[in-house]
Amino acid sequence: MRAARLIKMVLLLQSRPSMTAAELAAELEVSERTVTRDAQALSEAGVPVYAERGRAGGYRLIGGYRTRLTGLHRGEAEALFLSGLPGALREMGLEDAASAARLKVSAALLPSLRDASRSAAQRFHLDAPTWWNEPKTPELLPAVADAVWDDRRIVARYRKGEAETEVERELEPYGLVLKAGVWYLCARVPEAGGSFRVYRIDRFTAVEAGEERFSRTDDFDLPAFWEERAEQFARAILRAEVVVRLSPEGVRRLPYAVDRAAAREALADAGAPDGDGWVALTLPVESEEVAHTQLLGLAAEVEVLAPKSLRARFAEDALRLGRLYGT
Repeated sequence: MRAARLIKMVLLLQSRPSMTAAELAAELEVSERTVTRDAQALSEAGVPVYAERGRAGGYRLIGGYRTRLTGLHRGEAEALFLSGLPGALREMGLEDAASAARLKVSAALLPSLRDASRSAAQRFHLDAPTWWNEPKTPELLPAVADAVWDDRRIVARYRKGEAETEVERELEPYGLVLKAGVWYLCARVPEAGGSFRVYRIDRFTAVEAGEERFSRTDDFDLPAFWEERAEQFARAILRAEVVVRLSPEGVRRLPYAVDRAAAREALADAGAPDGDGWVALTLPVESEEVAHTQLLGLAAEVEVLAPKSLRARFAEDALRLGRLYGT
């Protein structure tokens, strides 16, 4: 346990000019006193850890000390290669760079670990697009990806809204997200008060990257930002409501037929089951048309109570099914 902590401490100091005892304690999840003891142990073992005292002091490595990666065990080496997503890297134009990086890391490993990349590739593969969908790689994705990596401002033209109106914006491209085979750009818009917005890259018609670089906001967290915006989007499209009765089997299957969060909240607010175990609830949906398509998958495990127009559509479906099957 302590050996792993000492290795992590060296790697942390190797990746930064210096770190305070408090910063190291937070990263290593130990007390500052333990950090002091660990630093002394590393120094006694020949690792040149230097402690600077005072308010601006901290710990740092001196003499350009670098540790090699020979301390990796097989599980760590294989996990390192799981971070490569071949399809996404290829679409962003980074396949050659990733290949070169893997070769350099492999060369630094012990001979017994150099098959880690092949071993991991045989055991894990990420296929991001959904079934029955063949997404096309946006032509402008490599240009956007280059700007993201270099923190360069871009001027982008894109198709906006159902009217497909073209709009031009200056953007600070913070990060890329690949969701179900579709690429999105999370960007800061200076002319909109510095707010962050999300753009589908396949709607871009032109991208021009200048030489000017922008300074990133330190507290921007791409995964957290995307999770929040994705939840907001899912809620925003649920503009209608339907009232339904569900059998016990319908209750079980509802989260698989409609938006999971909406189903979970609707079931939490539902009343008590009736004598046959059926539950009535109000369900947020995108539209009556979408609700019709989604709830058809529950077949006889759901009864639509409102609106009347949707109930009439299900009644017509039932009659047509009866005629089709001769009952």
